Amino acid sequence: VQLQASGGGLVPAGGSLRVSCGTSGRTSITYAMGWFRQAPGKEREFVAGVSRDGLITLYADSVKGRFTLYREKDKNTVYLQMNSLKPEDTAVYYCAADDQRGIGIEGWWYGYWGQGTLVTVSS
Repeated sequence: VQLQASGGGLVPAGGSLRVSCGTSGRTSITYAMGWFRQAPGKEREFVAGVSRDGLITLYADSVKGRFTLYREKDKNTVYLQMNSLKPEDTAVYYCAADDQRGIGIEGWWYGYWGQGTLVTVSS
């Protein structure tokens, strides 16, 4: 399975941006999908995740209430709508997928990763 993340860019603080992640390859099953981010000099951290059936989503406390993760029904395409962006949201955002049930909040849980898309929030 290959993942393609897109939609990153430069946005002023308080602005909004939507990043997306699509899959190719073995798409006959749905995957649990997640977003992680890594800021310069920091470790990668979990941002949000959605279960295979799309019924359960989890968010990191730092983005709860500002970010919304949703997926197209029965598809392995997910979107992360980011509102009220802050400079500390600046990072490379990576999407990840796995065919396990549930949602992983640790990177090791996911077997497939995209290339990342850069989100820069100016102050």
